[in-house]
Amino acid sequence: MTSTPFTSAEADFVTSTRIFYDAIAEDYADHFAGERSAKPRDWTVMAGFAELVSRGEGGSGQVADLGCGPGRSTAFLASQGLDVFGLDLSESMLAIARRENPGLRFRQGSMLDLDIPAGTLAGAVSWYSSIHTPVDQLPFVFAEFHRILAPGGYLLLAFQAGDQPLTLDQPFGHPVRLDFERRRPELVAELLEAAGFTLRARTVREAEEGLGESSAQAFLVARKPV
Repeated sequence: MTSTPFTSAEADFVTSTRIFYDAIAEDYADHFAGERSAKPRDWTVMAGFAELVSRGEGGSGQVADLGCGPGRSTAFLASQGLDVFGLDLSESMLAIARRENPGLRFRQGSMLDLDIPAGTLAGAVSWYSSIHTPVDQLPFVFAEFHRILAPGGYLLLAFQAGDQPLTLDQPFGHPVRLDFERRRPELVAELLEAAGFTLRARTVREAEEGLGESSAQAFLVARKPV
């Protein structure tokens, strides 16, 4: 796969994603308030990731929740004993995260240009936050993830599995629109390996129609080699 490297922090898809989530942040946070109790298997995957990081060899022990949204995944990781901070494009999402989790650290930033020193993190999480990135830019996202992790550090990636994107137009009545990309797990695994990761676990579960899901959900755990 060939692509032109990402060079602008305000590329069209980055800007569109930021505007979308700034507009819907409060409604989104309310809508997904009970997600943890509704999807216990998904959070068990995150708990397993936290255990791997806790007994691993990577970095200082600090973990980045990249694309943290309202901060619930950040809070869960903190509850598992990790030294974690959240990062997101949307200041509106970050305002909710700070309001709901006053003891945790959150900052604005883009996954494509992370202001994090190379080789310093024990873990990184991208919990449904790569799904707005065009596939030809994923190699640069994964290269950034690889750069910031210490040798032995772990990455957790969650995304919707499939081939056809979902487009949300005017969600919650807001005049915004955004594509949600679905990926084949084997393609994402190949891209992670090309970025220098070793795949450690792959979990795919079928859609829970009662929860409004229309596609399977995929969870990949990868490691930067020691």
